[in-house]
Amino acid sequence: MIPKNLIHKQRRILLLLTIIIVTTCIISLGLGYSSLSYGRLIPTLLGEGTFKEEFVLYSIRLPRMVITILAGMALALSGAILQSITRNNLADPGILGINSGAGVAVSLYFLFFPIEANSFIYMIPLIAFLGAILTAIMIYMLSYNKVIGMQPIRMVLTGVGFSLAFSGLMIVLISSAEQTKVDFIAKWIAGNIWGTDWPFVLAILPWLVILIPLTFYRTKRLDLMSLSEPVAIGIGLNIKRERKIMLFVSVALAASAVSVTGGISFIGLLSPHIAKALVGPRNQLFIPIAMLMGGWLLLLADTIGRNIADPNGVPAGIIVALIGAPYFIYLLLRDDS
Repeated sequence: MIPKNLIHKQRRILLLLTIIIVTTCIISLGLGYSSLSYGRLIPTLLGEGTFKEEFVLYSIRLPRMVITILAGMALALSGAILQSITRNNLADPGILGINSGAGVAVSLYFLFFPIEANSFIYMIPLIAFLGAILTAIMIYMLSYNKVIGMQPIRMVLTGVGFSLAFSGLMIVLISSAEQTKVDFIAKWIAGNIWGTDWPFVLAILPWLVILIPLTFYRTKRLDLMSLSEPVAIGIGLNIKRERKIMLFVSVALAASAVSVTGGISFIGLLSPHIAKALVGPRNQLFIPIAMLMGGWLLLLADTIGRNIADPNGVPAGIIVALIGAPYFIYLLLRDDS
């Protein structure tokens, strides 16, 4: 039974985060290389803007913001699931190498397979998922012990190793590629939001529509998996099956996000931690907050990044890393103390 005061607190935080996201969206709409005055936002939204204003708003700014918020929510949820099933607060799809595995698959597809304009947008999330799930399986196998089960610290170390190896592999792959493809992969590695058109929203949306409700349906099982394995098994949970299912969901969420945003880390680490600090460790309570927090963090990072350097800006992945890396070091030091 969840205390009513925590439920009320969660609702207040969700309302506050929604207001913050809307405010950030309004500020972001008026900022950028092609200016759009705040006084013209409402008329343009109502269809009374000039051709330039409507093009900037509907074809550039809005789809980019929607993609950024959805991807941030997916990465945050992926990180929350990973932290629960591994019982490791340092788990994150970027740190564990899952994002890099997706990146290698996308790079191979982009470099060596024929690209068809009609199917490329919808194939990228699937290709990223295949690369990510293969990476997750390898990490899981290398960090699992038949006697003691999953080894959280070993999983993190193995994931970091895979992440570094795959990042190096991507650099090798692009060393002999043509310049246009090199530019694309280099931007992907840096975490540049590249899928900024409405078709990319349609490509990522079905994954979230299916996987987010599935995760909410299994939040109580995630709470049990956060306990020790003997306790979870004693309660009657088939922990191996549930862990595989939720690992699959986590990988799919991360892959769908990074297929359009590039290799962004730390969103899945920061958001669940902040949410847990606000309402506690119960998945039913902190996951909705973590999702909104992830969407806002990535939106904020992208807004800052694309406005601090003209004309191309700084990739959102770099802005997030500047925030997330010190926090990651803090968590490592805290866990050692």
